[in-house]
Amino acid sequence: MSTARLYALTCGWLGGRLKDMIEGEDGPVRLPIPSYLIEHPKGRALFDTGMHPQCREAPAARLGERVGRLFDFSGYGAGDSVAERLMAADRDPGRIDFVVNSHLHFDHAGGNALVPNATLVVQRREWDAGRDADLAARVGIYRADIDHGHKVLAVEGEHDLFGDGSVVCVPTYGHTPGHQSLKVRTERGEVVLTGDACYFCRTLRERRLPRFVFDREEMLRSLDRLTALERGGARLFFGHDADFWKGVPQAPAPAF
Repeated sequence: MSTARLYALTCGWLGGRLKDMIEGEDGPVRLPIPSYLIEHPKGRALFDTGMHPQCREAPAARLGERVGRLFDFSGYGAGDSVAERLMAADRDPGRIDFVVNSHLHFDHAGGNALVPNATLVVQRREWDAGRDADLAARVGIYRADIDHGHKVLAVEGEHDLFGDGSVVCVPTYGHTPGHQSLKVRTERGEVVLTGDACYFCRTLRERRLPRFVFDREEMLRSLDRLTALERGGARLFFGHDADFWKGVPQAPAPAF
């Protein structure tokens, strides 16, 4: 049975408002921005790519005044881009075969431009949303994050990346039209990288959703799917959970 190696990369931190991330809460929150490197005998993949370096100095110019004011980008500094994190782990960003985007928000697809030779693997409904100007504006997808001339593999539903069941895209729609998570089979067992289908462990346990959701009912169904995977023995890696992230070993050590 084939397995893959999984490495965690912290691509900076983002400050925000907790009330936007989980219903019924308030105050500030500090969010890790994760990317994951998956190494398989048939190639290398990244799950999400963090933010574009322009967010360090001019976030409002890239994302608009509203988003530029909504978040604090001071935790995204020199060395925090996905390319810099890869190089620090002695990996060449130009030798990544696939970028699997959970979805196309700026903190998950902003670094796509820094991984120039990869094929983007995205759910078709997410890619279509990003190409529809009205829907993209509604769900917060920026053309600058997705239009870099990459080869695009737009998939529908589950997709077996290497053809052996070790790295599988799992649709977890709701946060955006075509959000997906990623199952990775390692030597220690199965991991599910939830992306923003599940910001925090509390999101899963308490079923309290973020403030901004494309489809609430679909997101709740996705949480049910993640719960079933966890009950089946998978370990969930939550999207932006700072407490959980403290216990995740960083590259070059394996994450799990």
